[in-house]
Amino acid sequence: MFADFLPPCVVDVRDSQAIALLVNLQRRVIQVTFEQGTSAIATAHIRYSLTQSTSFSKTSPILLLPGFDSSLLEFRRLLPLLANQHETWALDLFGFGFTEYVPTIAVNPYNIRQHLLSILENWIDRPVILVGASLGGAVAIDFALHHPNWVKSLVLIDSVGYSGSFPAGQFLPYPLIELGTSWLYFRKKAALTAALALPIIEPRLIDALRCSLLHQEMPGWKVAIASFTQSGGYANLSDRIDRVKHPTLILWGEADDVLGTEDAKKFERAISNSQLIWIPKASHVPHFDEPQSVAAHLLTFVQQSENLC
Repeated sequence: MFADFLPPCVVDVRDSQAIALLVNLQRRVIQVTFEQGTSAIATAHIRYSLTQSTSFSKTSPILLLPGFDSSLLEFRRLLPLLANQHETWALDLFGFGFTEYVPTIAVNPYNIRQHLLSILENWIDRPVILVGASLGGAVAIDFALHHPNWVKSLVLIDSVGYSGSFPAGQFLPYPLIELGTSWLYFRKKAALTAALALPIIEPRLIDALRCSLLHQEMPGWKVAIASFTQSGGYANLSDRIDRVKHPTLILWGEADDVLGTEDAKKFERAISNSQLIWIPKASHVPHFDEPQSVAAHLLTFVQQSENLC
């Protein structure tokens, strides 16, 4: 039922939308030219394609990029709403999610960008509507600035860029970084253990914890997170955001409890061809909290982008 590269604990997942995504999840090998040389990376992705036609083949696919220490599972509520109207891909970036990690290759913005470029050149072969959530937003901006011809338009969902990065990571000793990654795992595991012990906890919350932990059981997860932390991430992105020229939709949860709401306004001011839409009752992950609203706004924006052709 499930792919053999997934951790054994995948059988504990009960969420029907998560299961529907996981049974369709694939991993294909892609050759990537990294800083350290060319390497084959088994890349986790999912693609939902409508019936192929001449007109459809000319449209720009939607490509979803998850956030930090997450996986494409975070899009399990949004994907079905997009996929029945538009070709949609979701991708686990190099060093994250269920994509293979190679210990000899650093997880940094350059290598993440090279991996994404290889996917576009070899698998999709068309400019995309690049949708980034949280850290995925920073990846999307960085990629659009370096490879503008591969991006039709941008959608930033509660995006990292002005805050949310960790520049001090490149100066910390490795044992301290390793302690931090252990804490990322422990706090979720402890929360799941506590939730299972309390009969009053909703099964929905228990399953959300299971899904958020699943990728942390992948080989090399801790080392990959530490490697990205050591790189300093996207700490130098803020000074370049105003160079974005692509049509950009900014979707932001009104109750973002991670980045707050001021960054949304900064993105709107910096990106000349942008529009900001607030998602009521949503936190840092509006595509999970209010997927219907996010899908409606995103698909409207996609249609507007296609009409500009």
